[in-house]
Amino acid sequence: MLELTVNLDERSYPIYIGPGIYQSGVNLPEFIRTNRPVIVTNDMVAPLYLDALLEQLAPFNPLHIILPDGEQHKNLASFELVSAFLLENNCGRDTCLIALGGGVIGDLTGFVAACYQRGVPFIQIPTTLLSQVDSSVGGKTAVNHPLGKNMIGAFYQPDMVLIDTLSLSTLPAREFAAGMAEVIKYGLIYDTELFEYLEQNVSTLKALDNDALQHVIYRCCEIKALIVAEDEKEQGVRAQLNLGHTFGHAIEAEMGYGQWLHGEAVAAGMMMACQLSEKRGKLNLDEVIRVQRLLESFNLPTSFPIEVSYDAFIKHMKKDKKNKQGTIRFILPKCFGQCELVSDVTLDELQDLISPNAS
Repeated sequence: MLELTVNLDERSYPIYIGPGIYQSGVNLPEFIRTNRPVIVTNDMVAPLYLDALLEQLAPFNPLHIILPDGEQHKNLASFELVSAFLLENNCGRDTCLIALGGGVIGDLTGFVAACYQRGVPFIQIPTTLLSQVDSSVGGKTAVNHPLGKNMIGAFYQPDMVLIDTLSLSTLPAREFAAGMAEVIKYGLIYDTELFEYLEQNVSTLKALDNDALQHVIYRCCEIKALIVAEDEKEQGVRAQLNLGHTFGHAIEAEMGYGQWLHGEAVAAGMMMACQLSEKRGKLNLDEVIRVQRLLESFNLPTSFPIEVSYDAFIKHMKKDKKNKQGTIRFILPKCFGQCELVSDVTLDELQDLISPNAS
């Protein structure tokens, strides 16, 4: 089992990574500092892992709520449903919420924890690769709105993140690929050695080799922990973690949440960011091709869907959270391992980038 810490002074917390640690390896009750844990999960994850977690927490008489699976349920209706469940069961500030699931469950549960009675503790137990390497760490919690992704939320850190790599054995191949998009992102923004490791170990990772998975999950969490410790609320360097997301969020919003997985949209968005960087004289063509090949090796899309018009694309990007004073801002790679935030991308550049789909 591997362990690292997100250093945020008195709000620091541990991340544990290893195989089989839902059942053994971490004494989860030690982290339940309150009287009543409430597990929030979905109807895909519950049949796989809920019973084991309930057994481990049996001394606390835990409650649980099971939500429908899917990005389309990461909304205010689900937020209200979980909040009502807590109220109906007379849950107070001595409640600890436990998010058992992927990014949707983690983001939603964290946002409820941030708001319920002005804040209760919560624990992240991510079950998808994407949530293990990215969304479970760093305290970004939110729900979607029809007009924009993650537009309603809060920065609210968990008490612990527990990552069981064996959970990836039950993950559908498409979900695993979506998680690899975020892994590739970390190589692009921060760590060229990680990027090269991914290029050299495609088949090993796709075969779910535990040593390889632990290596990449640990490294991604380590990178994110360093960035979050420096810039918890995304006032500076943390924005780099949004590489591909301005484009990707526009795809998700226009296609309808759940039609494209988040990681798939990020993959296409990263490709577009790399192409824009190459047109601006930063990345070279060989580097862009390497990114494309690596994404495609994990069966990820490398272009945005033809159904999305240029006008719709711009409409959604104008709502991006990185924007300032109405200016769309983008994270673009300068080279492998380094990115920059740019605010001078013109509409003509964007139209040229997506001209096959321009309306």
